[in-house]
Amino acid sequence: KVKLKKHINKVEDATIKHAHKFIIKRWSNILEVQKHVIFWILTIGILVAATGLQLAWYQSGYKTSAVSSDGTYAEAVLGPIDTLNPLFAITSAEQSASNLVFSKLIRYDKTGNMNFDLASSIDVDKTNKIYTVNIRSDALWHDGVKLTANDVAFTIGLIKNPNVRSVITGWDDVSVKVISDYAISFTLQSSYAAFEHVLSFPILPEHILKDIAPGGIRENNFSHKPIGSGPFAFRLVQTTDASLHREVVYLDRFDNYYAGKANLARYQLHAYESRDAIMRALSQNEVNAAADLLPSDTNNVDQNRYSIVTKSINSGVYAIINTKSPLLKDDDVRQALRYATDTKSIIEKLPDSTKSLDLPFIDSQVQGKFTVPGNDIEKAKNTLDKAGWKLNKDGVRTKGSVELKISVVTMRDSEFEIVLETLVGQWRSIGIVVDTKIVDPNDVTQNVAQSILQPRSYDVLLYRLNIGADPDVYAYWHSSQASNQGSNFSNYSSIVSDDALSSARSRLETDLRNAKYVTFVNQWINDVPAIGLYQSTVQYVFNNKIRSIDDATVLISPLDRYSDVLNWSVGSRGVYRT
Repeated sequence: KVKLKKHINKVEDATIKHAHKFIIKRWSNILEVQKHVIFWILTIGILVAATGLQLAWYQSGYKTSAVSSDGTYAEAVLGPIDTLNPLFAITSAEQSASNLVFSKLIRYDKTGNMNFDLASSIDVDKTNKIYTVNIRSDALWHDGVKLTANDVAFTIGLIKNPNVRSVITGWDDVSVKVISDYAISFTLQSSYAAFEHVLSFPILPEHILKDIAPGGIRENNFSHKPIGSGPFAFRLVQTTDASLHREVVYLDRFDNYYAGKANLARYQLHAYESRDAIMRALSQNEVNAAADLLPSDTNNVDQNRYSIVTKSINSGVYAIINTKSPLLKDDDVRQALRYATDTKSIIEKLPDSTKSLDLPFIDSQVQGKFTVPGNDIEKAKNTLDKAGWKLNKDGVRTKGSVELKISVVTMRDSEFEIVLETLVGQWRSIGIVVDTKIVDPNDVTQNVAQSILQPRSYDVLLYRLNIGADPDVYAYWHSSQASNQGSNFSNYSSIVSDDALSSARSRLETDLRNAKYVTFVNQWINDVPAIGLYQSTVQYVFNNKIRSIDDATVLISPLDRYSDVLNWSVGSRGVYRT
């Protein structure tokens, strides 16, 4: 035991000596080595980072960012979707689907100008009554069948057939003749300068629908599984919430589209029953874009995630005066209403880009100098005084025992309701008693057309008129349209205006047409059948990571946002410069 103990002590002493010699005495050397190791690690890290930065800089010289060639665009629109047959498309969702799936002879391009779609050329004969349209030969239906002039003639036949009940009208007096597979002629009973604009109707496939009875077209399966010839082909429609009319139409890129392949691989139309539902969809990332919103809606959009574009369209909002109303037959009363109307204060409550609209069409459509009396409260009061409408002790205009009392009707719409409140306040300020009524066009129990529009059940109608790309406003102001089925909502009648409107639409000479419209406008201003308030706008919201409508896009109608849809994209990718 004693020997073992001595041996252990000897080993212990040796271990301590070795530790002292090789570790403790050399500890400073280890620390020095550690510093060198750390230095070299840092140096290598810096070299790697520098190399990466140099490579990135070098690549930037021959690479750039480009739009993605694929992607899914999900757009929210107002529904419902009861049909996908464009002959019956009424709602925004139905019309949006029609524009993406079906082709037309002509379209409006990104600049707002009329351009060819299926048509390759249009020739007009010397009488200005026969239009020959040549159709491009490379257009295909989504099932691979060639699109021909027979499809165009077949579609017009459906439109003209009363058993079909198409919402597209106006072709009854036009004769159609197929000249060849890719040429068709239209013969008018009288010349019509704006006829080419009428060619913007969707074309349907004869080979699919020719054996269907006209009265059964709407109920046919084609209304739920359409085949078109546009940039996107129908894949399926899905009902995600039947109680809320929540539906999604799934479309796929049509690679054989005659105008070229779209950047987008897929397009989804999400149909909602209300604007509130669209706003929720944006906030919950159900969609990456949205149409059909009002300015008041876009105030609540998260602008860190979304861009908001406000665009003027070729529509105008008017205070349309019923010239057959007992009190408003008097020109002086209509003049006083115009003097009392301050459109600037109305426009101040609307989007910043809202434009004034004093004329019966878009200002740029007719060249001329027009003097439209502006806001002048004193003139308004003096005009009524001279006409015998005096203020009584209660501040109300009366003539004998009759009060100057009028009714103003408008549609349920937050924008219209704001305008109504301001307009009525201005008229009341000069002693006119104004009753207001707001009707809901979406309420089937009210039937606005039959109860309000057709019988002209109002003194003044605050309403939007769709003007379009051509200044032909015959439908709104010619006396022949002052009927239950017509759109002359003011019951306006003037021999001078009637002659000018009829002549302008029958002549193709630009200068002559313009002169006729100048005559009409001057008479219209003098007669005051309506007061122009402002040009309509549309609001479009889209995610900051997608490319769609830009500042250069000009819209005739909200649906013309698709004029450049082939170039829309979702996301971006790096590509080599060439």
